[in-house]
Amino acid sequence: MNKIRLIIQREYLSRVKNKTFIILTLLAPLLMVGFIAVVVYLSTLESDKTKNILVNDHSNFIKESLKDNKTVKFTFLENLDDEAAKKMITKGNYYALLIIPDSIQNKRLELISENQVSISTKIYISNLIEKKLRSDKLKSMGIDPSLIDEVNPEVSIRTIKINKEGKEEISSAEAALGIGYVSSFLIYMFIFIYGAMVMRGVIEEKTSRVVEIIISSVKPFQLMMGKIIGVALVAFTQLAIWIIFGTLIMFAAQSFMGDTVTVQEQMVQAQSMNPEMQAAMNSNAFNDIITPILNLPIALILFSFVFYFVGGYLLYSSLFAAIGGAVDNETDTQQFMLPITIPLILSLIVAQTVMQNPEGPAAFWFSVVPLTSPVVMMMRVAYGVPAWELALSMILLILTFLATTWLAAKIYRIGILNYGKKVSYKDLWTWIRFNG
Repeated sequence: MNKIRLIIQREYLSRVKNKTFIILTLLAPLLMVGFIAVVVYLSTLESDKTKNILVNDHSNFIKESLKDNKTVKFTFLENLDDEAAKKMITKGNYYALLIIPDSIQNKRLELISENQVSISTKIYISNLIEKKLRSDKLKSMGIDPSLIDEVNPEVSIRTIKINKEGKEEISSAEAALGIGYVSSFLIYMFIFIYGAMVMRGVIEEKTSRVVEIIISSVKPFQLMMGKIIGVALVAFTQLAIWIIFGTLIMFAAQSFMGDTVTVQEQMVQAQSMNPEMQAAMNSNAFNDIITPILNLPIALILFSFVFYFVGGYLLYSSLFAAIGGAVDNETDTQQFMLPITIPLILSLIVAQTVMQNPEGPAAFWFSVVPLTSPVVMMMRVAYGVPAWELALSMILLILTFLATTWLAAKIYRIGILNYGKKVSYKDLWTWIRFNG
């Protein structure tokens, strides 16, 4: 045990003292915040380039419904056939040509351009024409279109959960979805990053022949477990630093946003609202945002995240370590990586289905199967999972980790000293069966 502790210490210190690790750990939260800020800023900007669209309207009644906006401008053609209109796209500075047939009902309109038309432009045009057709249809039936807008209801649904004691709690599917997806993606990402780190570390020591010296003092199993646990501690250190940095950045951003509204403006806003309105706004904001999050099983979510984070990492890192011990370079790892990465990628794909139906058969089976449960189960925990399903998933994950560690150790102890030969699956099977 003392030897494993020394290996863990060596693996941990050699990585956390690395300049690259320190720089990335400190800069990653800032880079992420900056990246998100840039994306949000760019998404709010509207294109300055106006899309000039030619319209060849053979129906002669749609013209008044196609209205210009900041990015789209319509130019209507008079008494021109379609072929001649198509030639005008290339000659003039036009974005596209919209051809409207004699009768629009149940007919397909054509939007022709030299490049692919943006989906927003297509939707904008179709909405304008659909609104015109709907209005004319209502008028032909003797119905005033404005009445439809007046009686068109807007319904807001507040979800409430009833616990076993019969107590009602405000819930939020959106909050459960967000927390579940972020947790699942973090586990998926960290398994890949740090599992590959274990594999590369084994390959580097093997190719430099350093492992031959280490093996003379410790058993291969001790070396493998020391590497796995040491890298796991590096992952926890980095994750803890990112959480601290993220919290500080969040509070700093909140303070900055608060400072943008002056005290005088806040007083004016407060005076313009009566006490009943202020109370309603405060109550709605709290009930709709804060309360549903607080009503989620936060303690269970945190416990499950730590468990599946550790369990998923240990399970996959043992397999990554076995691959690293079996090959001489990273190029040879590709043939063995596919069976390992497929379940991980599949779990992230299945997570999209779990969002829609967290209690369905796919959600149950993929959250129980150990190779996919670390990612899929985290999508379900926020929605509420029966205790027996969660316990079954955790027990199977532990048992599978023990089994894969045993298999990985048998491959690792022989492969770590195997040089100059390209290993096949047949060789791996022979090493697993070897009892010497």
